[in-house]
Amino acid sequence: QLKVVAINENLDLVHQNHVLFDSELPEFRTQGGVHVQADKLTVTSPVLMWVKQHGSVYWKKGAGQVLKQLDPGRPLGNVLWMDSSTSEQCSSLESAVGGAQNLTNITGSRAYERFTGNQIAKIQQSNPEKYSETERISLVSSFGASLFRGDYAAVDYSDGSGMNLMDIFSKKWAQPCLEATAPHLEAKLGAPLVSTAVLGEVSSYYVTRYGFSPDCKVVAFTGDNPGSLAGMRLREGDIAVSLGTSDTVFLWIKEPRPTIEGHVFCNPVDSDSYMALICYKNGSFTRERIRNERAGGSWDTFSRALNATPVGNDGNLGIYFDTLEITPSAVGVYRVNEQDQTVEGFPGEVEIRALVEGQFLAKRVHAEKLGYKIMPGTQILATGGASSNTDILQVLSDVFNAPVYTIDVANSACLGCAYRAAHGLVAGRGVPFSEVVCNAPEPKLAVKPTLGASKVGLIRFLKKSGRVSLQLVSVQGW
Repeated sequence: QLKVVAINENLDLVHQNHVLFDSELPEFRTQGGVHVQADKLTVTSPVLMWVKQHGSVYWKKGAGQVLKQLDPGRPLGNVLWMDSSTSEQCSSLESAVGGAQNLTNITGSRAYERFTGNQIAKIQQSNPEKYSETERISLVSSFGASLFRGDYAAVDYSDGSGMNLMDIFSKKWAQPCLEATAPHLEAKLGAPLVSTAVLGEVSSYYVTRYGFSPDCKVVAFTGDNPGSLAGMRLREGDIAVSLGTSDTVFLWIKEPRPTIEGHVFCNPVDSDSYMALICYKNGSFTRERIRNERAGGSWDTFSRALNATPVGNDGNLGIYFDTLEITPSAVGVYRVNEQDQTVEGFPGEVEIRALVEGQFLAKRVHAEKLGYKIMPGTQILATGGASSNTDILQVLSDVFNAPVYTIDVANSACLGCAYRAAHGLVAGRGVPFSEVVCNAPEPKLAVKPTLGASKVGLIRFLKKSGRVSLQLVSVQGW
């Protein structure tokens, strides 16, 4: 679907709407908004329906002139290519720059199939003539900005740092990555631009056809994850944890240390900062499995077990990877007792706390490996289905030794981009994002850390010889 929200100068939501691609635009004959090709790996989509994914738009030579001369009497339309069958290109890119960690050191992430650089490489290799005819390559975000500007719009730093092509520290295209991807690529991408930049006024096409003000400014567009960070109004030291089918952690970082387990992007609202994203596949389904096995399928019983066991679980810790985990790449269930001995199982109440503490300890360890630091005033923002369970949130609060708040993040990425638009108008004068959104609805306090909860064991994941081993580290106060 395609979503739109509008806010007024007081940040009040004044309009929201959406278009469901499959049912409301049946002429495109999509399923889930896309066309899956015969190989079951390659996916294409009509470009105006494209949203909330990594993708790229290929503008034929002469398209720039067409943008500048849009006819208000005609509707917009074009074709978008998208590819996720790029394992070979990922391996090639990592090899070209000296391995996965070296690529991560440059671009903030190891090579991923859905990242645009690897899609570009696949298209150049499979369709060299089409690639040579391409005048400009846009991300979905900069494509949208191009339509509103009536001219090619620059890729913003934040979305551009999710391409495996940009040096996140110099904020320029990384030459080794460009050379390993496709010829003449830098000219086709154009120079990236700070995410808070005002690109210029809206195209006269929208003034004439839709009644936009000719003074309406277009701020650089960005992607859905950077938009979500803005929508949740994270600040330095804050962390957002989405507890859903998969668990996701958003971080605001000043001094990142990129690792192959996680992503580091340029911050969309503060050009001197970064954001990090860590994804965990074993989220709510794993919690539900332990609930069913150890709490008779009852969340109330599950909560009582958490309340009946002490913070730190008397040294009993567990890792539960029912399916192949993303962070780290491992599968299986691992338990150690208070004597650091591997055991096959725990009593029911101990098992429940071992699961929840283990999940949140992992999030803290991985966050700190990426450069995250808990600061005075740090807040944890919890979203997703499990955020309604205050006993689970209490464990989260104790592990991070910080208060947990809950927020309504419906359409958070879209709302965040509306906040970014408001910020873009004043960012050039040095006004911080926090000042612009200071009147937005505040999150609600859910829980505070338990007194004396600062002595907790940390699980560290160590991969060696294809195995995941556990090391329990006693920390005397966070």
